[in-house]
Amino acid sequence: MSEPETIVRESMPYDVVIVGGGPAGLAAAIRLKQLDSDLAVCVLEKGSEVGAHILSGAVVDPRALDELLPDWRTMGCSLVDTPVTDNWHWVLTAKKKFALPHAMMPPFMNNKGTYTGSLGNLCRWLAEQAEGLGVEIFPGFPAAEILYNDDGSIKGVATGEMGVARDGSHKSDYQPGLELHAKYTFFAEGARGHLTRQLKTRFDLEANCEPQVYGIGLKELWDIDPALHVPGRVLHTQGWPLGDAWGGGFLYHQANHQVALGFVVALDYSNPHMSPFEEFQRWKHHPEIAAILKGGRRVSYGARAINEGGWQSVPRLAFPGGALIGCSAGFVNVPRIKGSHTAMKSAMLAAESAIAAIKAGRANDELTDYEPALRDSWIATELKMVKNVEPSVAKFGGTLGTLIGGVDMWMRTLKIGLPITMKHHRDCDSLWRKDLVKPIKYPKPDGVLSFDKLSSVFISNTNHEEDQPIHLTLKDPEVPITVNLALYDSPEQRYCPAGVYEIVGQDVGDPRLQINAQNCVHCKTCDIKDPTQNIVWVTPEGGGGPNYPNM
Repeated sequence: MSEPETIVRESMPYDVVIVGGGPAGLAAAIRLKQLDSDLAVCVLEKGSEVGAHILSGAVVDPRALDELLPDWRTMGCSLVDTPVTDNWHWVLTAKKKFALPHAMMPPFMNNKGTYTGSLGNLCRWLAEQAEGLGVEIFPGFPAAEILYNDDGSIKGVATGEMGVARDGSHKSDYQPGLELHAKYTFFAEGARGHLTRQLKTRFDLEANCEPQVYGIGLKELWDIDPALHVPGRVLHTQGWPLGDAWGGGFLYHQANHQVALGFVVALDYSNPHMSPFEEFQRWKHHPEIAAILKGGRRVSYGARAINEGGWQSVPRLAFPGGALIGCSAGFVNVPRIKGSHTAMKSAMLAAESAIAAIKAGRANDELTDYEPALRDSWIATELKMVKNVEPSVAKFGGTLGTLIGGVDMWMRTLKIGLPITMKHHRDCDSLWRKDLVKPIKYPKPDGVLSFDKLSSVFISNTNHEEDQPIHLTLKDPEVPITVNLALYDSPEQRYCPAGVYEIVGQDVGDPRLQINAQNCVHCKTCDIKDPTQNIVWVTPEGGGGPNYPNM
């Protein structure tokens, strides 16, 4: 009997390792090198390049960017090309719109001084600034495993293996993962990071906070008629076509006669027959939206989960040897639909804390001054102002919940906020049985304004090596049929925005779940919404997933 193959992984030492090349990860890297140019810092990014997996509307509040790189407007950053010029907010019915004046909103809700553009391109530019300071960035290398010291502190991370076949055997091009050891490791994976999930359990980081809740954001880029384009115009909608669910649409006029448009649906919806993707496609047929898109052409598509829990869902941020930054922790201001500025600020505060620890000769201990600094920062001030908006809507519905949330925001603006902090419930617990709700019949896509999932995935440039282990794992392979199909009519077929999950064999009495992992756009919705939490997203082989060019 042959001996099992011994895999030896090489290791590389750093002062700080950062998992994730989004706004938070890159801001942390830049801040670290600004404070100590001799520090050894690296960033691991699972996408094929920095920005490949970044998806956001986006309207960017430059507050953190101003603090990080005060001269950014004169440094070649494309974000400066499109300042926000005006704001529209519509409440939609099936055929009409009702405009809400911005005077009804608290002053902090306006978009004065913000910019609209591609967050992916902003990250590409931030990566250039980081590399110019000496940061090492490794795209196509996902962090697949957390490494621990003997005392339980974080030692670093290991990248995923390359060249593993679907059956687990090693192909001819097999390469073992690489270990990256660090004095401190920052986790900047974005919403529902797969390593962050493990850290929350191991260190009980959510013991004193509300559960994180999420929305699914779907986005398209369109080239539109120049006569219909108004650079810097920002539009948000609520109401139609959603029924029992909460969410809304956005349409941002960006550079080069393009609009970024999309739809966000809170994942606490109850009807298992609902499809956020199909709701988005319906929304584009509203007469007012269709008029803006008339004669236009869709050029890109993507989807990503969004943290919506707010201040009460922020977990403990530091633990021995590591810290959560950015959307790994969840700093999105839901009513403002913005989170990149708070993500970057959290990263800068963590970097400053790590620098102080390293200069004091400490390594792999807990950054005990990071969280107090954050809770005393403008992040806390901003998020506390809006902490009851999302749970108000979840509890009381779109109309009454919006009113209650708006009153609470105004009262907090006047320093007399409601003396309560509302609670959250896990999104996976909200589905009703299929027999308790009506099925939803969605119209067929017309190929002009609305499209199907597969053609949408195609223009997201999503690709995975086909012969690799499926990265959408099941704790129990029987549950998709015995529970999800039997009780909920397999909602994964509808909440997934990429056609990954499909029930086959039902017509011959032998149903089974087919997982089309090649379609996965890494949105993490399945990991969040699955009613039994049976689906666990793990990182695929490096470089897989979407390749967003301008999202």
